[in-house]
Amino acid sequence: MLIIGNHISPYARKVLIALAIKGIAFELDPVVPYFGNDAFTRLSPLRRIPVLVDGDFVLNDSTVICEYLDEAYPEPPLLPATPRDRAQARWIEEYCDSRMGESIVWKLFFQRVIGPFVWKQPTDEALVAQALDHDLPAILDWLEGVAPASGFLFGEAPLMADITPACFLRNAAMAGWTVDAGRWPRSAAWIARVWATPAFAATLPLEHIQRTTPRRDLRAALSAAGVCIASVSHDDRTPRRGVLTSGAILAP
Repeated sequence: MLIIGNHISPYARKVLIALAIKGIAFELDPVVPYFGNDAFTRLSPLRRIPVLVDGDFVLNDSTVICEYLDEAYPEPPLLPATPRDRAQARWIEEYCDSRMGESIVWKLFFQRVIGPFVWKQPTDEALVAQALDHDLPAILDWLEGVAPASGFLFGEAPLMADITPACFLRNAAMAGWTVDAGRWPRSAAWIARVWATPAFAATLPLEHIQRTTPRRDLRAALSAAGVCIASVSHDDRTPRRGVLTSGAILAP
C-alpha cells in the first residue's frame, strides 16, 4: 500500500495516524501537492493529498480513505459503535475538514507558511486577522461544547473525531496559534491528550523533518527516521497550482 502525502498536511496526517492505529504497513511518497508531477495529477485529479494506492486501486480524500480502512481492517475501529455516535463522529470530522480547513489551512497556515515560502508571495494580513480574531474563537467556542471532560469523545481510545481536530490545531500551532487553556480549558486538555497518544506523537518528529529538511534530502531524512519510503516518487521540481475555488488554492 502506498500513501502519497506528508506529515504537515492535516488531511494526510489523519490518514497516517489511522494506519498507525490499525498497524497497517505502507510506503510513503512524501509529496507536497504543489510539487506533484503529471503522474500525481493522474492519480489525484484535484492535485490534493492524501492519495492511497493499492495495486490498481486508487482512493482520494482523507475521509473516504479512513472509512475504507475502517471497513477493510475493522480492528481497532476508527468510528464508534452505534449509528447515532457514528453519525455524530462523521459530522465532527466534516466540520473540521471544512470549517477548520478553510480557516486554519487557508487563512492562517497558507498565509504564514505556504504562501511566503512556496510561492514567495506576501502574507495577506487581513485574512490572518480574520482567522485569529473571528474564525478561530468561534471554532473553539463550538469545540468547547463538544470536548469531553476526560478521555476521548466516544470512550477511552481516540477515534477519527478526536484525531481530526487535533490535526488541524497542530497546523495552527505551526503557524503560531495555540488553544488558550484559560478560555477553552476542555478543548485544550482534550487536544493535548490526543497529541500525547502514541500514534499522534510519532508524527511530531516526522513533521519536524518535513518542515526543516530541504526537499532534495527529504526522502533520505525520513527513511533514516524509520519511515518506509516508496521507491517511486511523484514529486516534481517546479511547483504548480491546483484547483481553484473562491480564489483559494486547494490541496487537502
